[in-house]
Amino acid sequence: MATDYDAPRKTDDELAEESIEELKARRAEKASAMVDLDEAELAETIELPGADLSDEALSVTVRPRRNDEFTCSRCFLVHHRTQLAKEKNGELICNECAA
Repeated sequence: MATDYDAPRKTDDELAEESIEELKARRAEKASAMVDLDEAELAETIELPGADLSDEALSVTVRPRRNDEFTCSRCFLVHHRTQLAKEKNGELICNECAA
């Protein structure tokens, strides 16, 4: 354990204050200060696989690929031309997939 020799030294009274019981009490106070989440609110945020999402609307704007972008043939993500690692048999491969 590292010792900070520049820190002010504690007196015997201060050391007695920091007994194990005092430290446990401080830990209990910190734990009780945490906000309790409502289980109903938490359950609303969880999406189960196969859930019916037919009434949900898509909120993402899809734009066409620009001239300075390419689609990686391995991960199928659209990247800027600066991310092009290599072209193999007409297939464009990004830096992440080439590594």
